[in-house]
Amino acid sequence: MIIDSDVHCAAPALSEILPFLDEHWTEYIGENGFRKPTTVAYTYPPWLPQVATSTESTTLDKLRENVLDRSAYAVLNCYYGLEPIRHPYFAAAMATALNDWTRSQWLDKDDRLLGSIVVTPQHADLAAAEIDRVAGDGRFVQVLLPVRSWEAYGNRRYAAIWEAAARHDLALAIHFGGWAGNPPSGAGWLDSYVEEYAAVAQVFEAQVSSLVVEGIFETHPNLRLVLLESGWTWLPALMWRLDKEWRSQRREVPWIKRPPSQYIRDHVRATVQPLDVPERASHLAEILVHLGSDEMLMYSSDYPHDHACDSEQLFSVLSEEQAQLVRWDNAWDTYGLESRSGQAIG
Repeated sequence: MIIDSDVHCAAPALSEILPFLDEHWTEYIGENGFRKPTTVAYTYPPWLPQVATSTESTTLDKLRENVLDRSAYAVLNCYYGLEPIRHPYFAAAMATALNDWTRSQWLDKDDRLLGSIVVTPQHADLAAAEIDRVAGDGRFVQVLLPVRSWEAYGNRRYAAIWEAAARHDLALAIHFGGWAGNPPSGAGWLDSYVEEYAAVAQVFEAQVSSLVVEGIFETHPNLRLVLLESGWTWLPALMWRLDKEWRSQRREVPWIKRPPSQYIRDHVRATVQPLDVPERASHLAEILVHLGSDEMLMYSSDYPHDHACDSEQLFSVLSEEQAQLVRWDNAWDTYGLESRSGQAIG
């Protein structure tokens, strides 16, 4: 029994989205020549196996064959790159269309599929309105955000998004990618994709730190944060560093009542792919000990991306009970699937 927490459906061609837009916006697109966000192509270089998001590889039949035949549920993430769109109401209309497309073309066609709500994080009030609109469909289990943002997500400009997610008991999911205009590393812009892909762990670290230190989990104690395609072996070092600095500088952030590592262990979950595998399996087992919790990891295939790292290397160092948590229990609890299974959906 597996819950696959990170599966991709192809960002559809514009012609597939148009039926889910009202007449005003279809006319608007025809007049201004919009085809897709101009920067979406740069999230992944199209020749990499990690990308593999062609329409052929992400049809429903292919998803059933490669994911659902071995999974009880799979969480779909449809990244379309809406964050560069500066027109707030057009961006919001596109988010609405993408969510309705996901519902119609995927969730309605297979009961094993769960959805992620596409929003426009650059327009937090409109993002919150979209969460409110979609959240009544219990098949949507999280709000999807790109890891690269205009400010770190703990910033008050995003308050409406956290509040809407907490109000509807939805997870916040932060995924690799995004095009917010900021460089992908603390040192600035990088010259190759391999540098950027390796350095993105810094951005995930900054987002986790921001949400913890700004007190989001103190304000919203039911909120869960899911890290998608982030790696996770860096989490113990981040927890150590945050705890150390908090002990010496806690007067600056008096709203943080506990060591940061406790908030992270209670509220943050990470999918297992891509897996940063050390040379020895025993080293991976040590990282799991340092993680300090069996409840933080959730199985993912990241289909159809190919990271050339086998999740079985992780399961080889897990006990049977730990493997059960990773494959099923942690995602079941994080997404509240027991309560959602009784909701009227559609």
